[in-house]
Amino acid sequence: MLPEEKSKLRLQVIDMFKHGFGSYMKYAYPADELMPLSCKGRYRGSETSRGDIDDALGNFSLTLVDSLDTLAVLGMFDEFEQAVRQVIQHVSFDRDVIVSVFETNIRMIGGLLGGHISAKYVNLHHPLRLSWYRDELLVLAHDLGLRLLPAFNTTSGLPLPRVNLRYGIDLTLSKSERERFTCTACAGTLILEWATLSRLTGNYLFEQYADRAMTYLWERRHRQSNLMGTILNVHSGDWIVREAGIGAGIDSYYEYLFKAYVLLGESNTDYLTRFQQHYSSIMSYVQQGVAMVNVHMHQPYRLAKNHMDALLAFWPGLQVMTGDLKPAVELHEMLYQVVKKHKFLPEAFTTDYRIHWNSHPLRPEFVESTYFLYKATGDPHYLEVGRTILTNLEEHARVPCGYAAISDVSTGQKEDRMDSFVLAETFKYLYLLFDSIPHRYMDIDQFIFTTEAHLLPLNFGMFNINDTLRKEFDKKTLLSAQLYEQKNLSLTERFNENRAKNNQCPAMDDQFKSHQYKEQLRRNIRGDQDMTETITTTSAIEMEKRSKNASHPRLTASEFSAGNSQHVIQLSHMGIQIQTMTDGRIQLIHNSANAASHEDANNGLIFIQEMLDLMKNTNGLSQSSSESKHHLPLTVIPLINSSLTKPIRFSVGPAQFGQQLHGKLGIFAQLYVAQPFSSCSHLFSSHHLYSRIGIVRRGDCMFIEKARQLENARAMGGIVIDHNTSLKSSNEGIFSMTGDGNNNVNIPLVLMFKEEAFHLLHLLSKQPNLIVYIGDERFFKESFYQQTEILESLIEPFNQTNEKWVYGQDKWFKRKNLCSIVPKKLKQLELAIHQQDNHEEIEDINKLTVAQFEHVIDTDNNKSAEEITSELFASLNLTAANFGGQLSNIETYRLALDKMIQAAFATVNQSSLSNVSTTKKQQVDISTTTTTTEEEQQTSTTTATTTDTREYTEKRPETKHKP
Repeated sequence: MLPEEKSKLRLQVIDMFKHGFGSYMKYAYPADELMPLSCKGRYRGSETSRGDIDDALGNFSLTLVDSLDTLAVLGMFDEFEQAVRQVIQHVSFDRDVIVSVFETNIRMIGGLLGGHISAKYVNLHHPLRLSWYRDELLVLAHDLGLRLLPAFNTTSGLPLPRVNLRYGIDLTLSKSERERFTCTACAGTLILEWATLSRLTGNYLFEQYADRAMTYLWERRHRQSNLMGTILNVHSGDWIVREAGIGAGIDSYYEYLFKAYVLLGESNTDYLTRFQQHYSSIMSYVQQGVAMVNVHMHQPYRLAKNHMDALLAFWPGLQVMTGDLKPAVELHEMLYQVVKKHKFLPEAFTTDYRIHWNSHPLRPEFVESTYFLYKATGDPHYLEVGRTILTNLEEHARVPCGYAAISDVSTGQKEDRMDSFVLAETFKYLYLLFDSIPHRYMDIDQFIFTTEAHLLPLNFGMFNINDTLRKEFDKKTLLSAQLYEQKNLSLTERFNENRAKNNQCPAMDDQFKSHQYKEQLRRNIRGDQDMTETITTTSAIEMEKRSKNASHPRLTASEFSAGNSQHVIQLSHMGIQIQTMTDGRIQLIHNSANAASHEDANNGLIFIQEMLDLMKNTNGLSQSSSESKHHLPLTVIPLINSSLTKPIRFSVGPAQFGQQLHGKLGIFAQLYVAQPFSSCSHLFSSHHLYSRIGIVRRGDCMFIEKARQLENARAMGGIVIDHNTSLKSSNEGIFSMTGDGNNNVNIPLVLMFKEEAFHLLHLLSKQPNLIVYIGDERFFKESFYQQTEILESLIEPFNQTNEKWVYGQDKWFKRKNLCSIVPKKLKQLELAIHQQDNHEEIEDINKLTVAQFEHVIDTDNNKSAEEITSELFASLNLTAANFGGQLSNIETYRLALDKMIQAAFATVNQSSLSNVSTTKKQQVDISTTTTTTEEEQQTSTTTATTTDTREYTEKRPETKHKP
């Protein structure tokens, strides 16, 4: 393309932007959006509601704020200076309006920050411009940020999806069906704007809260696939929609992981590490052929739907930033074929280029990727792509009062809508595509783009504020810290570090200097074939690499770790897939036809044989070996009054990490049901767990993470309740829980099957101060006599007797002096101990082998919660005798168990309140009649342990979302 032609297209983009922006200022301002067909403004509440789309509106001149830095980038300095004045004079956030936290952040806070940075930059390079500006846009951004902070008042740290700008959060509504769910992108697209806000103002809360949300999302990933779902519960963290992809609901989460590393410097390597692990999984599972499809996060080889959405068009641009150019070229070419066929990128389209959703709101993502690919390669092909986009906008979207969204790309029908991102992003990227390099007005390489294409500086030190304003921000920081922080933090702990970061450049191979090479990559994409079946040059190269590396040592059964996604991928290459039998046990199925090569197929056969041999050796471990001790069951024995029930004991599975109780004294403690029940995040009212044994449910995170949370709450140990009601220790092997390779836990943790846990909770409901023993059953009695002082403190917490005493079988201590005061309850407890000792053993627990393979249950996603609950309770196989002969059908089972467990929770809390000097009231919100998804991720030791993932999926209405 000749320079004159490129310049002509650049001027045409400026004319198009002026038409759109001028129409907004003439017909719509100060409204939030322009209605280009009606030639008027759209105010919140003045037009028919469009549902969630209107949550972006707040009657705060959205389009004007969103367009600020575009005016500066295009060199329209007169209009930019006037727009800054209008925002300062007329925009206010003290409004009784509920807005989207996500949209308000990326458009309004991002727009104000981009405008502030641009104003400082223009004044620095053109001193006569904006000489009057005194950081007013930054003050507005800080005020708006404080108004969004109440959304983070959640136990998980994830923000609620909406907030009232004047009144904050209605705590009653915050747990309603509409407010308790958020998308991954909605919670994970804050760190760029909020970190910048913290670095520029000194208010550390913004970066701290955004980082905490990002960290929580990372912890909620599927530990085997490293994939994320798209919608989750803000309060519990449970996944509601488990589709994994790169489009709607999740797109900008991945974008912000990588860009946070670029913006915040080398010390923030956590962001880069997380992104790299996600990226590897996405390119392994989500990319199929050249298409990027949605899969199930917990079963990534299962396709979730056969269409793609337009929001994934940002991905090639992100790949350019990370240096992975080959797949970026190929995916972009696929998207371009869709554009050429339909003139615009439909909101959703199938893998063979057919329309799935036919609207197009003039989105910027495809233009964005086109710009980044041209910037990286200099290939004039992308200028031609830009010309196509520009021409289609002019011919099919331009109207007398702006640019109208396309409601049907197949007919060209228009919609009375022009979103603010059309001016903030679409025209900005089009202009930069055709502008000269380096750019004439602003040095774009000194900035990073947010997901709304707002400019944030790579060097914060260039944009310092004056001391007077700094002091004002410091005062507001102290006030906000008192409101939102549980502990007092000094201003010295705020994030006021100004970092300079070197520009990031794509890793360019020499071959990319050849435009013919890039054309070769694109040529294979063209055509009407199904894109999931298209063998790209990238995938062909990877297959060739695998072939060349075939001589390298293959994965062996003893090396295999279920928590290593690369190992799972290697199994797939060998033609091995994991499937389940009807009884829940796993099968490793080898199909040579699914292997990547003949040699891989042979390696798969060898791996299966090795796994069989390994399991035989595992089950045949000598009981004298030190390693086998970690695989032997332990025992939980409730110390109950004989008047309540007969003596009972439960075989439980030990953890291979933490305090080991084999061959030594066990522990005695009272029980407490942890909240949240999964124990995967910070525990509520942790003082109730002090010196107690916490009861938690299996699922959502690794066993060792549950142990760490309990240990942080200073619990003595933990009992994990399994989620499979059909298993019993009397007829199944006990699971031995593995860790993550970092054994930094010092408390014991055991696993109890769910039916037996119901019995334990039933006992707890009858005896709120129930004491249990966990340990080696052979040391049960000795443990009792060695720990009588501890037991006395549990049953007589306010007994002030300081004398040492021993009674009963004093031969254990070889002492002669007995205490004259023996609490009556302790004597009763000793009787219970002897009653337990005389209890006839059913079987020798030391002869039980530990099952090292765990199994997968995947229920039909269409089953309702009621159906799944009925199946669960039907599998309990309880007898009426368990409940006094009063139960006759499944419904009475359900009601009785529900009352039993709720009573247990209530009585445990009452007991805690009586034994701990506190006035806080513990609230527990657990319903046993609603089953939720429980996923357990584990890594393995040298014995092969596969991931245990059981899915009980609740049927929910489809949620529409636009991140």
